[in-house]
Amino acid sequence: MTDSKNINNPVGQGGGQRKRQSRAERQNNGPHRNLDRQNAADRKAELVRKMREKAGEAENAAQTDDDTAQS
Repeated sequence: MTDSKNINNPVGQGGGQRKRQSRAERQNNGPHRNLDRQNAADRKAELVRKMREKAGEAENAAQTDDDTAQS
C-alpha cells in the first residue's frame, strides 16, 4: 500500500472522501482562526482606547496642577 505525500492526493487512504484543504488550512490557519484574530484585534483596540483615555486624564490632571502652581 502506497502512502501519499500530498494531503490533497490521498492514495491508499481508506475511509472515503477527504475534503481538499488549502495550504492555510493545513497550517492551521483556517477560517476559524480569522475569527480569533478579529476578536483579538477588537480586544487590543479596546485596551489601547482605555490606555489613551487614562493617559489623557493623567495629562489633564498634571496640566491642572501646573496651572495652579504657576498662579
